[in-house]
Amino acid sequence: MNEQPKPVRRLDVEIKPEQAEGIYSNLVLVAHSSSEFILDFARMLPGLPKARVLSRIIMSPPHVELLRRTLEENIKKYEGRYGKIEVKDQPGPPKEMGFTAPQH
Repeated sequence: MNEQPKPVRRLDVEIKPEQAEGIYSNLVLVAHSSSEFILDFARMLPGLPKARVLSRIIMSPPHVELLRRTLEENIKKYEGRYGKIEVKDQPGPPKEMGFTAPQH
């Protein structure tokens, strides 16, 4: 039986020049409620007592799941090309410093 290939959906995305430059983040704080996930992208600099949040992204749980799948897929592609990503212990906020989401 001949199956027709599914048409590829094309998504046009616009990015402004100031956003295309990007923002470097070396810390992500994640919180959630029953209806949303909050991702605070921050930068922690050596010698400074606190990190600075540069961008807050709020997503629904289904969109976070899609993000997780996309990241996993891209990490596999990256590691297939460049080798395993090694994660070394790095200073960050102590685990006991909870970051909590707003209650709904």
